[in-house]
Amino acid sequence: MKSYRKELWFHVPQRRGLVNITRQVQQAVDESGVKEGLVLVNAMNITASVFINDDESGLHHDFEVWLEGLAPEKPYSRYRHNGFEDNADAHLKRTIMGRESVVAITEGKLDFGTWEQIFYYEFDGKRDKHVLVKIIGE
Repeated sequence: MKSYRKELWFHVPQRRGLVNITRQVQQAVDESGVKEGLVLVNAMNITASVFINDDESGLHHDFEVWLEGLAPEKPYSRYRHNGFEDNADAHLKRTIMGRESVVAITEGKLDFGTWEQIFYYEFDGKRDKHVLVKIIGE
């Protein structure tokens, strides 16, 4: 069995941002040489998420509005975590959206359902963050 590890680095210039990382993950699969297996893609920072969904701008807007309704950024004073930092809402948003996604690899390609794409969602940006891509298989 083969194993391959790659890190993808991001610098989202705003506090929050959504990045479609499907091409970068497929590139890692290509580099790995794995034709049949699994790829794990996980955010390596506690204030970011990796998830699978549709790449549709209206849906992206809906995520932002929905998450902000559940865990609003401000007022910062509403969260006990905020004191040293002002990112408690980012931790909560990450918990809702999830840490990682696992995708099957079939014939060297990400084996998705219709419209599925992999996204990195940053909730506390303006600094370098990264994602781990771990591939295992034959």
